Amino acid sequence: MKDSEQNSTYEAAVERSRKLEADIMAHPGKYKVLTGDRPTGRLHIGHYFGSLQNRVRLSKMGVPTFILIADYQVLTDHDAFSEISQNTRQLVIDYLAAGITPGPNTIIYPHSYVPEANQLMLPFLTLVSNAELGRNPTVKEEIQSAGIKSVNAGMYTYPVHQACDILFCKATVVPVGKDQLPHLELTRTIARRFNEKFSPGNPVFPEPQALLSKTPSILGLDGSQKMSKSRGNAIMLSATEDETAALIKKAKTDADRHITYDPENRPEVSNLLMLISLCTNEEPDVVASKIGDGGGGALKKMLTEVLNETLRPLRNERKRLEADPQYIRQVLLDGAAAARKVAVETLNEVRTVMNMEI
Repeated sequence: MKDSEQNSTYEAAVERSRKLEADIMAHPGKYKVLTGDRPTGRLHIGHYFGSLQNRVRLSKMGVPTFILIADYQVLTDHDAFSEISQNTRQLVIDYLAAGITPGPNTIIYPHSYVPEANQLMLPFLTLVSNAELGRNPTVKEEIQSAGIKSVNAGMYTYPVHQACDILFCKATVVPVGKDQLPHLELTRTIARRFNEKFSPGNPVFPEPQALLSKTPSILGLDGSQKMSKSRGNAIMLSATEDETAALIKKAKTDADRHITYDPENRPEVSNLLMLISLCTNEEPDVVASKIGDGGGGALKKMLTEVLNETLRPLRNERKRLEADPQYIRQVLLDGAAAARKVAVETLNEVRTVMNMEI
């Protein structure tokens, strides 16, 4: 696809997302959200501003929300399976500390505990071709960025597994970034093909819509790459205030003492300004005008103060939750039980339309 075609497609997705957002605001109970993370480590401020705050907002609005911890998917490109259980618990602590309240309307669960949802993988795989799996641009990029030389089959098929995660609960909305749109489009394709083949005229699965993040891409403290724990350029939500200050002090800026918001020509400075903006709800150029000729030192000082102030309640709640591991475990067990109940109903419906009942 040419760049112009990609831009046009993305602009269309943005417009659909804008209309979807407006309708969710007006009719929150009409929709069902599926979102989540892979348990590869604790969450950082990029996750917080990019997705976690939005999950809290949607769930508090009353939108039924399924929050998936995609533990199986860690196996596709990570060898750190010994840390999956620990990372899963830390994700739950981050979710709860950020303001997510588990319950009948907000379910947090690991998909390895919902076998009925995973069982959808078999019929779904029959609805896509090897060629379609092989040309998924997101998978290609993930293989390249991870430096994987021997690609296991799970890497190619995990977009189908994502379709299982989304469709088992009949989610209608999936919050995604631009890079995840191809995955969601495959889910929509699988839903459409399943309905047409097995249940024409009476669709089993909805075709979920993308809710695109409004938060600009957050760079790491190096100012050149996406924030990531593996790149060593992230501030974790679990970091102390002193650790946060030390990390920000090392953040890259430039030699110009006059602070301006110019993402194209001054990405490092502009990224720090945007982080302040996300904490204070002021426009980045307004923040820049306040700092003026204060230089990188004043910029980093302001970011340290506002970020620590913003995260202080979350971090205090994190400490409280870490002291109660049994509660965290119970949240996961309750969530898995609730998700599994939904998955059993969906799998039974799937068996029925595929004429597999006994």
